[in-house]
Amino acid sequence: MLPAISVIMPVRNGTKWLAEAVASVRAQEFGDFEFIIVDDGSDDGTAAMLSAFAAGDRRIRPLRQALQGVVAALNTAIAAARAPYLARLDADDRAMPARLGKQFAFMHAHPEIGLLGTYAHVIDAAGNVTGRLAPPTDPATLARVLERTNPFVHSSVMMRTTLVRRLGGYRATFRAAEDYDLWLRMAEVSSIANVPAYLTQYRQHDFNLSQRDAVRQSFSVRLAQRSAAGRRGGTGDPAATLTAPPDWWAKEADTSFFSDQVALYRLLDSDALQGQPYVRAVSERFSRLNHVERRLAQIRLCVMLRDLGASISLRHLWIALLIAALHPGRALGLLWRGGSR
Repeated sequence: MLPAISVIMPVRNGTKWLAEAVASVRAQEFGDFEFIIVDDGSDDGTAAMLSAFAAGDRRIRPLRQALQGVVAALNTAIAAARAPYLARLDADDRAMPARLGKQFAFMHAHPEIGLLGTYAHVIDAAGNVTGRLAPPTDPATLARVLERTNPFVHSSVMMRTTLVRRLGGYRATFRAAEDYDLWLRMAEVSSIANVPAYLTQYRQHDFNLSQRDAVRQSFSVRLAQRSAAGRRGGTGDPAATLTAPPDWWAKEADTSFFSDQVALYRLLDSDALQGQPYVRAVSERFSRLNHVERRLAQIRLCVMLRDLGASISLRHLWIALLIAALHPGRALGLLWRGGSR
């Protein structure tokens, strides 16, 4: 008989927390599931661990692919899934024992829901609870929030398999925000919700994707929002023909549909003084940056101020630093004028 749920997990070199993640799935009170774990070209002991897990539990289906990235691994798992529901979990997170059962019951009772998340505890590297994530639960509120930010914990979601496949799964174009892009597309054709219960534990550590690739993630969020706006407006998805994350340094980026973002992301992606030519353009549109972009710009500004310290007066440097703490946009303008003297 086919399973009721396909739990899907991508992993690469995940030996540190993989056993905890797998154990949390095996301990589910709802046991009618298959557990598809895609090893994305690991070169540590991950493959051996997966083989041992599979030998001890017939529900575990390890798959292995050459290194292709998390999007390819997720799509491999989606293609292999046999159940009508997909449940996500990352290899460093944990599911609470009641998670699958509660989400399955909710999805079964609400056929209009295509995407269902949960509340989550934040845990540290040692597994200690350090915080809580309690996003909105009402479908209408979630749909509004989704237009400007991601209100789902990726490791907590359950999705309808047929819907995800019909939409084409995750898209590599939106690297580091591939989940947000998928949620936006799902919300256009189904209702979305969160279960108001702490059913997932999300681990924060030094190797989280959001910290390793914050600039790319921020750009991909903007790109996903631009694509969603095009679909809503009837002009079509401008990223539909892209097959890889755009390069904001490429010459063609200056005339692309995201050209208004090029100056900002060249600044954010620059090494110190190389970003100076873009400071004025960023300063002039600072009020239109979101809070993540402002934080990243402020960090870049501090680095540039440090490196420019020898070429501008000490007084000018301290004024710029003070303004940076209060109003980064004005500081960017001040830095541009001072650095061009």
